[in-house]
Amino acid sequence: MFGINSDTIYWIILAVPTILIASTVHEYAHGWAAYKLGDPTAKAAGRLTLNPLKHIDPIGALSMILFRFGWSKPVPINEYNFERREVDTALTALAGPVSNLLLALFAGLINLVFRPDSSSIFAVILMVFASINISLAVFNLIPIPPLDGHKIVRAILPKKIRYYWEKLEKFSIIIILLFILPISPLSTWTMNFLSFVMTKLLTLLGFL
Repeated sequence: MFGINSDTIYWIILAVPTILIASTVHEYAHGWAAYKLGDPTAKAAGRLTLNPLKHIDPIGALSMILFRFGWSKPVPINEYNFERREVDTALTALAGPVSNLLLALFAGLINLVFRPDSSSIFAVILMVFASINISLAVFNLIPIPPLDGHKIVRAILPKKIRYYWEKLEKFSIIIILLFILPISPLSTWTMNFLSFVMTKLLTLLGFL
């Protein structure tokens, strides 16, 4: 059985609502960008909405509460509806991380305007909100499948290399686990990378 301690309760109260907002906006941004670029698949599936219930993956949500790592239901995209398949797919993929960076910037502006005491609950909420959005954006920009960064990099690769790059998607589950499982040496690189970038961006936004 998994125990619910005070730290878990704190995580649920502060972090989970932020993750819900961040992931919903992230998936909506993918769908919105795809729709604007000519792919109506997300809209037809009812995913072009800011209703979080449309984007929640039950197992991913439970994993987020218990293990602090989870996922949402990916927005369906048919890249063959795009005029420029690779480029428009990359722009659609980029829209998700950009939306999270904009949310983090918004939190930073609020922090700059109101300058709350660092020990206040308002300051903590802003810090958590910015941190999670930055983390989600940066993590998704790592160029491995099934993350957004993989699609973005594909658009700038020469055609000969692009073929083999696309083939990596067959091993998405294995690759992502190698980068996040604590027993994998690559997970240390992932955490160090995220920590470094988050520190830089949080400092830039005035939180540190």
